[in-house]
Amino acid sequence: MQPSRWRLDNQRALVTGASAGIGLAICRELLGLGARVLMVARDAEALEAARAELEEAFPGPEDAALAMPADVTDEEQRAEILDWATDQGGLHILVNNAGGNLTRPAVDYGEDQWRQIFETNLFSAFELCRLAHPLLSKHAASSIVNVGSVSGITHVRTGAPYGMSKAALHQMTRNLAVEWAEDGIRVNAVAPWYIRTRRTSGKLANPDYLDEVLLRTPMGRIGEPEEVAGAVSFLCLPAASYVTGECIAVDGGFLRYGF
Repeated sequence: MQPSRWRLDNQRALVTGASAGIGLAICRELLGLGARVLMVARDAEALEAARAELEEAFPGPEDAALAMPADVTDEEQRAEILDWATDQGGLHILVNNAGGNLTRPAVDYGEDQWRQIFETNLFSAFELCRLAHPLLSKHAASSIVNVGSVSGITHVRTGAPYGMSKAALHQMTRNLAVEWAEDGIRVNAVAPWYIRTRRTSGKLANPDYLDEVLLRTPMGRIGEPEEVAGAVSFLCLPAASYVTGECIAVDGGFLRYGF
């Protein structure tokens, strides 16, 4: 029987920033499609709680969801993550979801502050892609999905370094897609707008700010983590086998608003 184009059975996926929000939703979606998930995040306690939650939701093989606490901005820990993935049997999918931000006017950033945003959002993803390449290229069809942002496409109120780092992540996606196509590795990205997570809850709790966001969103609501996870998972599926170098906006129409 031919494997389903809409399943990821027996594929191993490494997801960073996996303990909450979009990252956890991606892990849940991939597990539901039959993948085995390797979860990475900095907070060991939160990560283990997330792994246990998924284990309860998807009873099955003991190694369906495994977790490793690590900081993707640390060179040695990145190498340890890939060694761990190798020990688990290799990789078919890499999802670079870990990210961070500090919002302020451009002139108010200290150099160490804006450089840290780049380390978290861009440089760690680039290095993980390079480290994962030997594992991903062992298969006829592997995929990388980078979680970008609408801030990498147009101005939003995130602060300049965040938007700069996400724009560069989108361009990295395009470059690697072309360079690694011959290796059987597809590289794509998603660009969310406001998604209902712990990170956005503070700003969205302000009724006036929420009204502004909704007025700029044709669908008139905030997105859910599962909606980003659905787009990420589609890009990993065999059904998306001719899609590479793309950045799919998950934004309720925000980028198409106009007047």
